[in-house]
Amino acid sequence: MTQARLSVVIPNWNGVKYLGACLDALRQQTYAEIEILVVDNASADGSREFVRAGYPEVRLIELPANRGFTGACNAGIEAATGEFIALLNNDTEVDRAWAAELVNAFAGHPEVGIVASKMLLFDQRERFHTAGDYFTTDGRAGNRGAWQIDRGQFDRAEYVFSACGGAAAYRRSMLRQIGTLDDDFFFLLEDADLAWRAQLAGFKTWYAPSAIVYHHLSATGGGAIASYHDGRNGIWLIVKNVPDALLRQYAGLILSSQLSLAWEALKSWRGREARARLRGMLSGLLNIRGAIRKRRQIQASKTVSDQYLESVLTRS
Repeated sequence: MTQARLSVVIPNWNGVKYLGACLDALRQQTYAEIEILVVDNASADGSREFVRAGYPEVRLIELPANRGFTGACNAGIEAATGEFIALLNNDTEVDRAWAAELVNAFAGHPEVGIVASKMLLFDQRERFHTAGDYFTTDGRAGNRGAWQIDRGQFDRAEYVFSACGGAAAYRRSMLRQIGTLDDDFFFLLEDADLAWRAQLAGFKTWYAPSAIVYHHLSATGGGAIASYHDGRNGIWLIVKNVPDALLRQYAGLILSSQLSLAWEALKSWRGREARARLRGMLSGLLNIRGAIRKRRQIQASKTVSDQYLESVLTRS
C-alpha cells in the first residue's frame, strides 16, 4: 500500500547552529515517505552552504530577501508535493515517530485539517511549550500547558482550537480551500489566523500527543520585533476572523483585553519591548482597512454555526 507523503517545510534565517539537530532528527524518522524542504530567508551565516554540503536529500529553496516566517513557509508550501504539509521551526528536534503520528492522525480523522504536536522545551524536556493552542473569548491566542511540568495531563488525543506554527501539520486539500498563511502577518499569530479560517470553513484541529517535538523557544526570533508583531497581528486576527455575533457578544471583553495590553505597555514605557508593542498596536489600527477587506471574504466562506465556534473558544 502506497504511503501518503508528508512534506516538512523548515523556514530558516541565520539558524545554522540549530539546523544540524533538526535535520538529523528528520533523517531518523520511522515514516519513510518524507520530503524535507529548507526555505532560507537570505541568511548570512552559512546556512545554505551547510545544507548543501551535509544534507543532499533536502530541497533547499533560497529566497533573495527575508520574507519572514510567513513568506518562507508559503514558499515551501507552494513547492511541496505532499498530501500533508508540516511546518517545523529550525530550532527543533522531533521524536523518531513524529512524522508517523502526524500521518496517522490525519488518516484516522478525515474531518481534521490541522494536527498539533506535543511541544516540549529543548533544554527542559519535562516542561511544556504547548499541547495545542487555544483562543479566548476576550480575543487572545495562547499555548495550552505552557511552562507546566509534563505529568501526563496532556496525554489525551483531542480536538483543540489551533496548532503552534512551530510544529503544525496541514492537510493540503484544506489549504487549497482556505489559503495559506497571511503574508501581511510576517510572523507571530499567523498560525491562529489560519486556524480561525479552518474552523470557520468546518475543518477541525486534532492534538496528537505522541507527535513529540523539542523546541528551543524563541531561539531565532523574539524581543522587540516579536512584541511589535504580536501587538499588530493580535488586532488584525480579531478583525479578520471573529464573526459578527461573537464580536457583539464579547466586544466588552475584547476591548478590555486590548486596553489592558496597551496600559501594561504604557506602564513599562522605558522597555524596548513595551514601546514596540504599542507601535505594533498603533500600526494594527492605522492599517485596519486591509484586515476589514479580508474579513468580508473570510466571513462569506463560513460554513459552521456561531454556537459551534463559541464552543471551541476558551472562556476568559
